[in-house]
Amino acid sequence: MEKYNYQTLKETLYYEKMSNGLEVYLLKKKGFSKTYGIFATEFGSIDTTFIPLNETKMIKVPDGVAHFLEHKMFEMKEGDASDLFSQLGASTNAFTSSSRTAYLFSTSANEIECTKLLLDFVQELYLTDKSIEKEKGIICQEIQMYDDDPDWQNYFGAIKNLYHNHPIAIDIAGTCESVRETTKDDLEKCYHTFYHPSNMVLFVVGNIEPEQLMPIIVENQQKKHFEISKEIIRQSIDEPQSIKNKRAVTHMDVIMPKLTVSIKCPKASNNPQHKIKRELACNLLLDLYFTKSASTYNNWLESGLINDTFGAFFMQERDYAFIQIGGDTTKPEQLEEKIYTFIRTLKDSNLNEEDFTRLKRKTMGNFIVMFNSPESIANLFIKYHFENISAFRLIEELNNVCFQDILDVRQLFNESLTSTHLVLPLE
Repeated sequence: MEKYNYQTLKETLYYEKMSNGLEVYLLKKKGFSKTYGIFATEFGSIDTTFIPLNETKMIKVPDGVAHFLEHKMFEMKEGDASDLFSQLGASTNAFTSSSRTAYLFSTSANEIECTKLLLDFVQELYLTDKSIEKEKGIICQEIQMYDDDPDWQNYFGAIKNLYHNHPIAIDIAGTCESVRETTKDDLEKCYHTFYHPSNMVLFVVGNIEPEQLMPIIVENQQKKHFEISKEIIRQSIDEPQSIKNKRAVTHMDVIMPKLTVSIKCPKASNNPQHKIKRELACNLLLDLYFTKSASTYNNWLESGLINDTFGAFFMQERDYAFIQIGGDTTKPEQLEEKIYTFIRTLKDSNLNEEDFTRLKRKTMGNFIVMFNSPESIANLFIKYHFENISAFRLIEELNNVCFQDILDVRQLFNESLTSTHLVLPLE
């Protein structure tokens, strides 16, 4: 077992790679009563075309399979995993994103038993044709719920405007049609390909003793048999640089219009340090203009263009990246023009280096505060792990961002790669 000391955070991270390829990270938080465990695989909604384990031909599975599999993983021969966690005094949950699926527990007792249960239920697939058919109806109801959610439709509508072929433009849960097409064979092939320990990571943080817990995890893994790991081959995505749609409008049962202006960004460098620097710099740049203390934000607020739903962020994962700016507004046309003017003139704007330095210090402070929450630590760690970036080095990475980096990322704000999505009232 290896130990990594992070002086800035005053944290010690314990690490061991199991013989089956599973990477395990343990973080003891002195004085904390809660323990939080998360077990994640690098398999998300965009992973629909790949070569299954022990096969040679590329296949295409229905959209939403990663999310479907997440639903089914809680079913065990012994019963539902959620019930078993409840008996241990713990709560459990799971989520699927574009690039990963994660299973988690939170508890103030029985930390060792909860960790073993987390490993056991995720590492054993139990499917029946009857339960799969039943789940299709449940997932379809969930999809219909999101279809009626204006914020979700605005967010995904903005992404759909940007991408021609990339599966990021497809809803994480798929469609009712793709769910109905999903078979037991689809789920099994995805599970055996992507749920191999070598494609997964376990992170446990809180009221634990790493020297005691790690040997128990090692023993748990040694009792299980997995096929020899092989490199997962995903189909490369042929995505044009251009955007798909310049503008789209969705009419829904809303009182106030919702506006999102999105910008398609080029794929980042494969170098993890370059990638995280671009992400941190772009979000700092957006914060300089659109946090609640920024003059641009307050000018737009005072003029009635925006309210407290307004925000801006930069998103990048694996092989895609985009910027979104917007919120609820009673003046969608005027706000849209303001945002486009901002994008058009940003490269010639005069940024204040003192404002940048002050915001950078504030952001560092926010990162440090996050490490007081086991949930925040675990989710932040998983988010960056599959990008080969350590969340424990984010402060150092942020410290390496200089004022010139902020000036450089202004090139991402390209009006020709910008689109608008609106949700307007039905009437």
